[in-house]
Amino acid sequence: MVGPVTPGPVGTPDVVIVGGGAAGLSLAYRLVETGVATVTVVEPPEGSARPAERTWCYWDQGDGEFAEAVTASWSLLRVHGPDGHPLTVDPAPSRYRMVRSAAFERLVHARLARSPGGRLLRATADTVRDVPTGAEVRCTAPGGRTLTLRSRYVFDSRPLPALPPARTQLLQHFRGWFVRTRTDRFDPAVADLMDFRVPQPRHGLAFGYVLPLAPDRALVEYTEFSRTPLTTAAYEAALGHYAHGVLRLGEFSVETAEQGVIPMTDARFPRRAGAAVFRIGTAGGATRPATGYTFAAVQRHSRAIAAALHGGRAAVPAPHGRRALAMDAVLLRALDTGRIDGPAFFTGLFRRTPAQRLLRFLDGATSVREEWGIGLRTPVGPMLRTALEVPFLPRRTHPAPGTGENPR
Repeated sequence: MVGPVTPGPVGTPDVVIVGGGAAGLSLAYRLVETGVATVTVVEPPEGSARPAERTWCYWDQGDGEFAEAVTASWSLLRVHGPDGHPLTVDPAPSRYRMVRSAAFERLVHARLARSPGGRLLRATADTVRDVPTGAEVRCTAPGGRTLTLRSRYVFDSRPLPALPPARTQLLQHFRGWFVRTRTDRFDPAVADLMDFRVPQPRHGLAFGYVLPLAPDRALVEYTEFSRTPLTTAAYEAALGHYAHGVLRLGEFSVETAEQGVIPMTDARFPRRAGAAVFRIGTAGGATRPATGYTFAAVQRHSRAIAAALHGGRAAVPAPHGRRALAMDAVLLRALDTGRIDGPAFFTGLFRRTPAQRLLRFLDGATSVREEWGIGLRTPVGPMLRTALEVPFLPRRTHPAPGTGENPR
């Protein structure tokens, strides 16, 4: 075992971030951009330990601070109801944006390289623990050399080995194809968020998801909200039916594919793993339970953490407010019990709620008055019955997702 590592020119960092996914890189970017803390990011070296490229989506106004990493954006959002009728909404001044993980890594890595207070370390984090002066991360570098990093705080974004007990746990699981069609088939201005013109499972709901990149290129996904993931063969069959039978894309080629599982749970994620060790990202509860969206919440959480550190506070705020989590717990239970029809519920939300207000609601940024108005547009009886039931349900352990998470 060697002694403490001196991380280049920055000395012992204020913060070590474990994991270079959306949460870890976003927090590193925020801290070096604001100069709040010196940072070392520990990412796995090239090889099997590094996750495959992922797609993250969010909505934002203006150009956005990550503009150079945005692959595509859309000014219109569309939902196809179970009856096949399309509903197109304009979320102006917001746009829906796609960020690919490789482009986001390049942006943040370049920012770290330019900052005297930032450093990227390629190593595998083995253990994270409190020490009297803060926290310690023991890592294995390429070639097998053991390193020890010490800092005031550690923010750990690695997935949990098992999800915490929950009253309800669904999974948002999906497989997507990046396709190129022989002829122009897509409108690059319109993103299809939910297309319910697909066969629905006996339990949960299913929809198509189409993000055009050009008139002849798009990400086409098949997604389910249910208790267990499908086999790859089942996803492929569902995608084939959607691409050919519903979208009628004609001749096309699949350039690459991605697959993921996102927990949709009312579990209580512990944000603290020690006096100076905090969890972030999905492991810290940043994934919105009812939608699976994570990237936008990670940005808000990163800003809040930077503000807390700047103010000298060791407490890390929650990624989502209690009211939003309570509403999500009710919705998850209503979906899981079948008391509400999922496709009709989400289609109705888009049909009856102004687009900007709906996006704020999905982001957890609406007022009590706005949420009350949205609630009155949902199936009041089943939702009220579920709201009265949820507080008395026991929390229990559920099986962990079967594949790696790919937060939106």
